[in-house]
Amino acid sequence: MGIRKIISTGNGKIRFWIIFLWFSYVTHGQMRYSIPEEMVKGSVIGNIAADLGIDVKRLKSGRARIVAGDSSRYVELNTDKGILVVNERIDRETLCKKTNLCSFNVEIILENPIQLIETTIEITDVNDHAPKFPNEEINFEISESALTGARFMLDSAYDPDVGINTIQSYSLKPTDNFALKQESRPDGTIYIEMILQSLVDREKQEDLILTVTAVDGGHPPMSGVMKINVKVLDVNDNAPVFTKKLYRATVLENSIKGTLVTTVSASDLDKGVNGEVTYSFRHMTETDRGVFEIDEKSGDIFVRGSIDFEKDKRYELNVEARDHGAFTDSCAVIIDITDVNDNIPIITLTSFTNPVSEDASLGTSIAVINVKDLDSGESGQVNCFIAEDSPFIIKWSTRNYFTVQTVKVLNREIDSEYNVTITATDEGSPPQSSSKTLHIRVSDVNDNAPAFEQQSYDIRLLENNTPGVSIFTVKANDADCCQNARVSYLLEDSEVNGVPASYLVSVNAESGVIHAVHSFDYEKLREFQVKVRAQDAGSPPLSGNATVRIIIQDQNDNAPQILYPVQTGGSLVAEMVPRSADVGYLVTKVVAVDVDSGQNAWLSYKLQKATDRALFEVGSQNGEIRTIRPVSDKDAMKQRLTVIVEDNGQPSRSATVNVNVMVADSFPEVLSEFSDNTNDKDYNDNLTFYLVLALTVVSFLFILSLVVIISVKIYRWRQSRIFYQSNLPVIPYYPTLYSDAGGTGTLHNMHNYEVYMTADSRKSDCKFVRPNSQNILIVDPKSAETMECLGNEKSMFDERELVS
Repeated sequence: MGIRKIISTGNGKIRFWIIFLWFSYVTHGQMRYSIPEEMVKGSVIGNIAADLGIDVKRLKSGRARIVAGDSSRYVELNTDKGILVVNERIDRETLCKKTNLCSFNVEIILENPIQLIETTIEITDVNDHAPKFPNEEINFEISESALTGARFMLDSAYDPDVGINTIQSYSLKPTDNFALKQESRPDGTIYIEMILQSLVDREKQEDLILTVTAVDGGHPPMSGVMKINVKVLDVNDNAPVFTKKLYRATVLENSIKGTLVTTVSASDLDKGVNGEVTYSFRHMTETDRGVFEIDEKSGDIFVRGSIDFEKDKRYELNVEARDHGAFTDSCAVIIDITDVNDNIPIITLTSFTNPVSEDASLGTSIAVINVKDLDSGESGQVNCFIAEDSPFIIKWSTRNYFTVQTVKVLNREIDSEYNVTITATDEGSPPQSSSKTLHIRVSDVNDNAPAFEQQSYDIRLLENNTPGVSIFTVKANDADCCQNARVSYLLEDSEVNGVPASYLVSVNAESGVIHAVHSFDYEKLREFQVKVRAQDAGSPPLSGNATVRIIIQDQNDNAPQILYPVQTGGSLVAEMVPRSADVGYLVTKVVAVDVDSGQNAWLSYKLQKATDRALFEVGSQNGEIRTIRPVSDKDAMKQRLTVIVEDNGQPSRSATVNVNVMVADSFPEVLSEFSDNTNDKDYNDNLTFYLVLALTVVSFLFILSLVVIISVKIYRWRQSRIFYQSNLPVIPYYPTLYSDAGGTGTLHNMHNYEVYMTADSRKSDCKFVRPNSQNILIVDPKSAETMECLGNEKSMFDERELVS
């Protein structure tokens, strides 16, 4: 499609191109437009979006842009309107010289996905140049002996326009002696020469003035004029003649100065001075000037300047041979330039995503690069590669475009950045290569949970601590970075003996410091466990757990407790020792416990005061009170001992007990002693009442104990029968383990002072059994009577029978 507009003025018609667009085809991402040269900046070349059927939004989202092209500076892509416009005035003659078909290519790239649009823009010629001769006036000399048909080569006019706009014809005036002949050379150029059609006579006219006019085919046509001054000479009547009208030669690009290209040769039939021929170039363009030189004597053509295949692939030279008689001949020399691999590949980064997420899937495109080699053939074929140990790979995409993609899983915690070197190598001989390094950073994702330094911690804490005291600091590390590595600490919901863990301890969310909420008592709580969770600030957050076991350590904060002899408020308990007792006679045993543990519960016994220190002693470890000498009649009947019990803590704690001992052989003797000392009959009556009441209570408890024991035995028997009749495994019953509070086991078999305690000594059940063969006197100070409590092996206090 083409549009041509003609505007006329009052004096004549001025014709020019206003808009000329030609849409050729769109196939496989290729576009072709045709525009005239000399269009002003901003002129529309074509609507890329409409011609390709692409939405303008796609051009914006795909970051459409011109990325490559030999003359890409001449055009600009307007992504807002989807049109291609002129960015710089285009001079077809500067761009393509005398080439008939003038065009250049640009490449438009879109991303996401990558789409390459190759656009060819053809520049059509405008008749903006008039033909021009190299010289506005030339001088010729002609021998009067010249025969008709003699030829005189003229310099052709030069018109940089092409096609119909270039030179179409020449005319010569006057034509009395000479006629103008036009000849088209193989390169399409018109060469002119004058032919003598009638003899000249110097004697009639020595100087002839001719005018040659060159006219092009433009609308309106333009012309150029050259004046020819002809001087008629005498004698020389032969012109030089080239052996060939067209010479061809090849030369390597980058050939050094002085390299011989070819040799032209012309012969002249004249002899002597008239037969000497000189050679010279005729009508060289500015770009060709200075590249080659010719020896005017020999006709050798040498390299004079720099030859670059990427700039000019062929040179066309005109050589003139002239003798001394002004006769000339001309020939054409076509020099083809051979390409050598002298250009390295050029790597251009057109798109780059940086940083890349460490969770990027395999095959994710990181960068798009364009690799171009100005050489041709195999020397222009380029291959790209990346080191094999890299997690990235480079793949060919389209034309000269390559994409850098991930080929391995990225892990920022192992490698947070990469220097990826892309090497491009052509297939020339020897090959040329270049490289470009991409610095790729890996961004973090929250793929690592916080990890404690230990999975479990054992912390020891003294009881009676101050509430709020710092117990321990837990530390968790997160291999991620930034916000994903910010760790906070939480206390997991759990219970300790039915109490929430948060009631016992707390943890600082930032520092991980664990604080005691309350003061702990070893006798109530020995140890407990809590779970601490470390959670990062990622999205979604990840967490890790650790178990903290807090072990409460005992302090000596409890004094010993006296279990036996029992200190009653109203009655006086006394141990009776016969006067026949020998050395070592066991009077009684002081039994005490300490609810503390360890060395804080190790007890020692000492006799603090005694009526007769020479009669009794106390075992330091077992608390046994024994005689240290035989009892005599002189010893007082009433003996009072004060025993102190101390633990082994620092500082130690103690308790004291008073032990009353009656030295007598019989109860009547004791009773008479008490009868002599009281006169209050009411007091004795009250004592009798309390003794009867005590016997009644003891009898009731005895009967109740028998019923309970029989019931328990029947229940256990029935349970055992059920177990034996079922297929379930029988779990044996083991009674609770008890320990001797004294810990020495030094009592004789005939004395059973045993204390049974559970693991929690404050909940222990204590049983006391007197010596089997001894008596205990319970004396009420308000009564004159004493009740004797007899004990034997079959009594209700038999410990072994109760246990069984």
